[in-house]
Amino acid sequence: MSDSIRVLITDDHFIVRQGLRLILNTANDIELVGEATNGQEALQMVAEHQPHVVLMDLQMPVMDGLTAIEQLGQLQPQVAVIILTTYNEDEMMLRGLKLGARGYLLKDTERETLLNTIRAAARGESLFKPDVVQRALSVQATAQATSTPPKQTPSSSDANELTPRELEVLRAAATGERNKEIALRLNISSRTVKAHLTSVYNKLGVDSRAAAIAIAAQKGWL
Repeated sequence: MSDSIRVLITDDHFIVRQGLRLILNTANDIELVGEATNGQEALQMVAEHQPHVVLMDLQMPVMDGLTAIEQLGQLQPQVAVIILTTYNEDEMMLRGLKLGARGYLLKDTERETLLNTIRAAARGESLFKPDVVQRALSVQATAQATSTPPKQTPSSSDANELTPRELEVLRAAATGERNKEIALRLNISSRTVKAHLTSVYNKLGVDSRAAAIAIAAQKGWL
């Protein structure tokens, strides 16, 4: 099992943990190293078991998932966090991605999607379900439309603004397209797509696709 992907489940509902456990146990390349019932337990178990991936619920007693994600980013940045979300947690999901989560999964997700997302996170990649992203962005857009914030002005530095191509690539990433798919549609190379995304990360001060999409969504760019 030394080459297996080590996974920690964090959820305060036994039935959710049990369902995830049953699915993970069917994958030969994934090893379940523990189950935590809140964020505080998750931090302790991460330090003890050193998982590659943590499946993290958001609303839990003692310590919520957002706080745990933030602390993991400071204490164990090498651990990939995947948010476990429901249909009424879109705003929290975006906050979690901005804090450093690698991706997200609906709690009723299919087996293959769950396993593939874990494998992608362990490789340092992110997988997004377009329908979930679009719903989250719709929630964000509605919130912005119903509020009356001061008129936003462009970034104080042109260096901090995204170019039209960078924004195009980021928007494609937000719909769930992978680098090869973006490259094919825009008629550019995968290396160029990666370079655009790296530039976006640098300008936004993040290190992952998930965080970049979350920030862009909050700024209304998507």
